[in-house]
Amino acid sequence: MRKGENLAKDVLLSEPKSSHRVIIPLYIPEEKGYYKDAFTIFTYCLISVRKTSISNIQISVISNGCSGTVNKKLFQLQEEGYIDELIIETEAIGKINSILKAVRTTNERLITITDADVLFDNGWEEAVLEVYKSFPKAGSVSPVPVFRTHLRLTCNIWFRNLFSKKLYFRPVKNPKAMTEFAKSIGWRWLDIKYKDVIATLEGKNKTIAVLGCSHFVVTYKREVFNCMPKENTIFQLGGNSELFYTDLPVIKMGGYRLATYDNFAYHMGNKIENWMENKFNNLNSIEKNIINYEYLPKLKKSKLEYFITEKFFRKLFRIKSFSKLVLKYKGLTSEQIKNFIS
Repeated sequence: MRKGENLAKDVLLSEPKSSHRVIIPLYIPEEKGYYKDAFTIFTYCLISVRKTSISNIQISVISNGCSGTVNKKLFQLQEEGYIDELIIETEAIGKINSILKAVRTTNERLITITDADVLFDNGWEEAVLEVYKSFPKAGSVSPVPVFRTHLRLTCNIWFRNLFSKKLYFRPVKNPKAMTEFAKSIGWRWLDIKYKDVIATLEGKNKTIAVLGCSHFVVTYKREVFNCMPKENTIFQLGGNSELFYTDLPVIKMGGYRLATYDNFAYHMGNKIENWMENKFNNLNSIEKNIINYEYLPKLKKSKLEYFITEKFFRKLFRIKSFSKLVLKYKGLTSEQIKNFIS
């Protein structure tokens, strides 16, 4: 039997104190073997994003079938104030489905989705914000530029800037960081042909951004997720899940997929190395401010533009003679062109 009046009834929710949320899906089924260092690496990720952000970021962590001991550690981190929202799934539901648990109820203007093995560096949020301020059509921005992303779902950029010198191949800003990324995914080294030049776009105030972005750490505008599938993905990891849930929604909303020109985050992998500890220990703790990012221009969906760029214009780049002509016009030498289309 109910007695009295529920004090929460008809009470309005308070205004949000943040305009930026970071979502971290976490899968650590055990703390041995492949996952021996995983929780320590995750704490590097969590604390680094908390320390280096300039705004009052809210952090959501989704435990995707983690072990009981890991979940206890997550509860402790939440009590210490490192985690704002903690979602526990006792059975593994997959990376994308874990992300959907948080993203479908998120109201923040910017949403960063990151793997749990990313080390955020000083200045990452400012750099991402600068790209958004300089490119009104930006829909996703990664703080990590990656080699050879210039034609990965970027045809809307090429279509609008084909005859503009603002789209041009420029020298890689931080070749050392690009090499470190290659090593983190199992490459022993990175040939110069992958890190000498990169496709870039110039925006307002001479800001330079890199075409394309990777999956492992990206900041999105909220409206992008209006175009993702309504149902959950059937994949635990990989498949076409990231394509349909995080990549295509950006261009379906008419947005550009971009990355910062310099490097502001690092992929750590599953094994702790000395450079990670050194980088983590040298991070500066930034004073937080309540910043409202609602002023950023909203993307406007255009089915016609999507049809033209993705169903027609993209096919032109499959024609080798057309690709060679465009790459030469955009600043590549004959030798570089051979490397880029090989």
